[in-house]
This record gives sequence, structure tokens and C-alpha cells, in this order.
Amino acid sequence: MKELKGICVALCTPFTQDGEKVDETALRDHIDSMLEAGIHIILVCGGTGEFAYLRPEERKKITEIASKHIDGRAGFMVQTSAINTADAIEYARHAEGEGADCLLILPPYFEGPDNEGVYYHYEKISEAINIPIMVYNIPVHSGIDITPSFFKRLMEIDNVKYIKDSTGDIIRIQELLAIGARVFNGGDPIAFFSLLAGCPGCVWGAPNAMPREAVDLYNYVTSGKLEKARELWKRMFPANLFFWTHVYNASVKAATNLSGRKVGPCRKPVLPLTEKEMIDLKKALQPLGI
Repeated sequence: MKELKGICVALCTPFTQDGEKVDETALRDHIDSMLEAGIHIILVCGGTGEFAYLRPEERKKITEIASKHIDGRAGFMVQTSAINTADAIEYARHAEGEGADCLLILPPYFEGPDNEGVYYHYEKISEAINIPIMVYNIPVHSGIDITPSFFKRLMEIDNVKYIKDSTGDIIRIQELLAIGARVFNGGDPIAFFSLLAGCPGCVWGAPNAMPREAVDLYNYVTSGKLEKARELWKRMFPANLFFWTHVYNASVKAATNLSGRKVGPCRKPVLPLTEKEMIDLKKALQPLGI
């Protein structure tokens, strides 16, 4: 089993200008941009990939294109969540068949089950596949909080090897690390501090627009060049805070397009940023030269 570490970009899904079709050429180009910047892991069909707005056949097609195009040049992760266990198993098996190194999986969301049902969900998916699972904790959207005590229990399941925590709470990150969890931070404004705390990496939407900076931040922290890391983070923080405090996917896609990486609009009903928001975003990106 390949041990995952480093910067994982939660890849934007490029759409055509009407938002109705996946732009497959732009998808390959965007993957190339991430690889050229040294991104360690590429995640497709994640939250930043707008999986909730993708049709089932699109999710599978994106997985297939990405797998073939990455071709082992970076770690490859697929988000394979579904509300019901049977669909989640279907997505998981497909991703495994396409060569995924790991699956990112939410607990069943929207009026989901209690913890016993959540445990059952992960257990049955684990029994159906032979690759690692990264549990995805984002309670603001899923409605279920994977607490450290509950994740300690989930770690008993064979293939549950990682957790992505997107609470944006550095205390929670440290609590998870203290129980021996391999924690990937998903909270943009605390990326630097989570790496300092000992996270092996981040699963992050911001690297779509700033991949080199994200990789440099990781390299500086892991090599002990903390002053350089601190100075870089000062330049990265304004944009990361903007993403966290505005409509996330619209903000990340706007920044990514501004960086010269064309990923198109979000799929409706997610609307573009307003003129005022675009002015504020450009100001937040200025320290990065974007």
C-alpha cells in the first residue's frame, strides 16, 4: 500500500461555458498544470470537483480520464461518496478498477443514519474493495460529525486508513493526531498550522490556483525551513481566507481562472462571484502575483 502524504489538490471539474458539459480537454490541461507544479496527489470528483452536481456517468468518465492521464505521475484519489451504501460500493469498485490509490468517502449525508449506520456504511464499502479509505469529515455539509472518539472506532475497519477533517479547527486536528490518526487537513485557513501540528498532508481546493505555493509550503515545513514557510503563508492566507468565507467553489474557480488555468464556471445553481466579490478576490490574490 502506497502511503499518502503531501499536497492533494481537490481538482476543479472544468465545464464548458454553459456549465452543461465536462470540458475533457481542459480537464487534461488542468491535470498537467498540477503535475508540472509538483502536486503530490490529485483528487477527482471531490467537493471542489462539484461531485454533487455531476451526473453518475460523468463521475465515472472523469475518473477514467484522470486515471489514464495521471498515469502514475502522482498519487490518485477519487471521492466515491453516495447517500446509500450500494451506490457508494459501485463508485468505489469503479475507482479501484481505474487504479485509484485511495477513496475519499463521506458518511451518508442528508438525514443520514446514526453512528451505527455510519459504521455499517464504511464497513461494507471496505469489505468490497482492497484499497485505503480516507473518511471525509465536513459536518457543515454532511450533517454528521466524525469525532475523534468515533474515528478511533472507524479505524478498526481494515481499509480505513486516513481522515480528511474539514472543520477548520486546529484543536480538532490535534485531537485526531493524538489518537494516532493519519489526518489530512481540509480547512483552508489552517493549512500551515495543520502541517506544523504533524498532519502528513492537506486535501485542499486552493492549490487549483496556487499549486507551486502549496507544494513549496509543504516542502518548507517538512524540511524545517519554518521562516520561509511563515513568509509564504502570509502571502497565501488572504486568498485562503477568502475561499473559506465566500461560496467556495465559485471562489476557487474564479481564482483558478485568474491564474491562467481555465476551468470554466461552476454548474448551476452555483452562480459566479459578484463584481464586488471579484474585486475583493483579486486583492486577496495580489500577494501571490495573480
